[in-house]
Formats: sequence, structure tokens, C-alpha cells
Amino acid sequence: MTTDPARPTAGQMAEAYALRHLQQHGLQLIAQNWSCKRGELDLVMLDGDTVVFVEVRYRRHAGWGGALESVDFRKQEKLILAAQWFLQSNLKWSDFPCRFDVVAINGDPGAAPALNWLQHAFEG
Repeated sequence: MTTDPARPTAGQMAEAYALRHLQQHGLQLIAQNWSCKRGELDLVMLDGDTVVFVEVRYRRHAGWGGALESVDFRKQEKLILAAQWFLQSNLKWSDFPCRFDVVAINGDPGAAPALNWLQHAFEG
């Protein structure tokens, strides 16, 4: 089975859905899919004067746990390291307060799936 490169994946659709939701709540996009040798940051947003590192998790089915539960301690550690790398690489943001949010999306991405935005999901 081949995939059409012009057609977005379910994960990309979920990330776009999360981005729209956050922007509707006043957050501004700083970076999207920012990667370094330590990992990847799905969304880096600005909420007032706070830099927000957003992990977007999508699960069509909750058979192995829901989207929120998939951000385990190991994943949190990777996100923290990537965020530290981002701040060291982008000194403009290094003195801003920061937080880690998770946007968990469960269900069919084409049918307005349930979105759970957990602010301050874990400490960095």
C-alpha cells in the first residue's frame, strides 16, 4: 500500500486540528515540528509571555491506552531535553517562563475528534 504524499496523515491532521484550537484560544505559533538531535517538538507556542511546548498525541482507538496516557515519563524526558535545546538555540525565548502542555486527540480525525488540552501537563 502506497500513501499519497500530498494527502496528510491522520497525525498531521490531528496536529493541524490542535494548532487551530490553540490559536483560537489566543496562542501564537513560534515553531512547528522543530527537531534536533534530542528529539522533536510538535508545536512551540506563545501564550502571553509564556513559551509553551505542546506535545500533540493522537489515537484513533484507545486499545493500548488513550492519547494522554501515551505521554509517559520517558517521553516527557525527551520533550524536556528537546525544549532545553530549543531555548539554547533560540536565545530570544530563553528568559521567558515556559510550560509543557499536551493536546490529546482521540477518535476519527475526519469527524471532529475529542480534544483534551492539558495545560501544565508536567514539569520541566
